[in-house]
Amino acid sequence: MKFTKMHGLGNDFVVVDGFTETLSEDRLPFLAREVCDRHFGIGADGLILLLPSQQADLQMRIFNADGSEADACGNGIRCLGKFAYERGKIRETRFTVETKAGLVPLELEVRNGFVEQVRVDIATPSFARGKIPMVGPPDEEAMGERLQVGGRELEVTCLSVGNPHCVAFLPAVDDEIVRGLGPLIERYPAFPCRINAEFVEVLDRRTLRMRVWERGAGETQACGTGACAALVAAARSGRTERRATVRLLGGDLFIEWTDENRILMTGPATQVYVGEY
Repeated sequence: MKFTKMHGLGNDFVVVDGFTETLSEDRLPFLAREVCDRHFGIGADGLILLLPSQQADLQMRIFNADGSEADACGNGIRCLGKFAYERGKIRETRFTVETKAGLVPLELEVRNGFVEQVRVDIATPSFARGKIPMVGPPDEEAMGERLQVGGRELEVTCLSVGNPHCVAFLPAVDDEIVRGLGPLIERYPAFPCRINAEFVEVLDRRTLRMRVWERGAGETQACGTGACAALVAAARSGRTERRATVRLLGGDLFIEWTDENRILMTGPATQVYVGEY
């Protein structure tokens, strides 16, 4: 199997061209766990497959390091956009990708034939419990929820931006908070499908600092949809403007929550190397 190792701000992936590689559907969860293993495999946060689509220009499927399939991935889809364009799978700089979370428009910034930045129209956010999903009345919004985790009470905002997120605003975020509370929030009983946990510091009205514990992957260097969720939760609660930079361990993303209720994410994608597994 030929592959390309890529990352979006350190959130890394094994990307496979499904146009040329034939992979067994029932072995995909096992393959993801195998190739993502950082000791015995290639090492990555996830496995991405580029596939043809009958609904859009291309299709993306993504599997977490634990073998579970994710609905969406902001950093991953930027990597897929760069991969597809630079491999000639798409000729236009604006195109649409089919994901389990729906159709996602991409716009590429290209210089000398290489993709430098990718702008992604992520989704329309929803705070409704039924959309996240989260236990409780399905139409009730999950704003200002209180969770008892690890001997602490956290006030959180939960929402879906194509995949589920639980955002906690804190005065400071350290390793103990992320690695101690992240796994507990991921599997908190209120979230039947598990959830991504974002721990966020508000630096000013246009800047956030965030660390993330991703379901199925643990702490990662960056999470694109998590950054989107953090900005929307911050703006909705009056902490920031609707346009802000989100600083992650791996670098910065620029997020905009438009007046039309769409979330736009702009950031880089990087190819590390190609290989054969």
